[in-house]
Amino acid sequence: MDLQNSTVLITGGTSGIGLELVKQLTELGTRIIITGRDLDKLTETQRRFPKIHFFQSDVSIPENISELYNNVTRQFPDLNIIINNAGEMRLLDLQDTGKSLENMTREIDINLTGTIQMVHQFLPHLIKKHSAAIVNVSSGIAFMPYSVAPVYSASKAGVRAYTQALRLQLRGTSVKVFEMIPPGVNTNLQNDWVLPTNPSMMMNVDKMVSLTIKGLQKDKPELKPFLIGVIKWVSRIIPGALINFGHKEFKKFKQLNNNSSAN
Repeated sequence: MDLQNSTVLITGGTSGIGLELVKQLTELGTRIIITGRDLDKLTETQRRFPKIHFFQSDVSIPENISELYNNVTRQFPDLNIIINNAGEMRLLDLQDTGKSLENMTREIDINLTGTIQMVHQFLPHLIKKHSAAIVNVSSGIAFMPYSVAPVYSASKAGVRAYTQALRLQLRGTSVKVFEMIPPGVNTNLQNDWVLPTNPSMMMNVDKMVSLTIKGLQKDKPELKPFLIGVIKWVSRIIPGALINFGHKEFKKFKQLNNNSSAN
């Protein structure tokens, strides 16, 4: 992909991977549009990167996506790449009845349904372009059920399956389909977790985004570091070991939650 001469829409562009994409794509000279739910964060991001454009929008609300499509395609008819990056990850105990049904499905609404709705809305526009791309952000957790984040795991496995099917259906068109597959990355996804992350197990966000941009420029369908290849291999050869390793985190999380409730 020729990123330097592209117009890119990034959902969830005010923090984490999205914000780092803004930084590195700005350095390439890409025209950038971002979305987010928080107007203050959008304004602050534009203050840091004055050449970007933003629209306040929530990918979990279909009416927001429809309005976003109308505004973006009218103001930026050259839009040729969308990056479905908006996401949420929560640590959840499925035996906790304190959350409503609507609350429990939030990550599905944002991570999976939001991605599908964005593609459905923007694909008719993108497919008319000489060169276009859709980038969906999944996760290394797409290869394993991570018991401490069960709904997130389901959403990212869904994103991966959907992206692979989308790539097959769009074969032979002008729209390339990419999957960004990060491992654990140091972002604000973990800010509210009661269970602290292990920094040594996390990838720096600038490295993940740099790898992604280089992969896009070389038209690599899967944008992933070496670690994801290892996780992918282990998930096929000894899946039980990987699942049980991850489940240790749930046991720690449940203990911390119980201690917090007791206090």
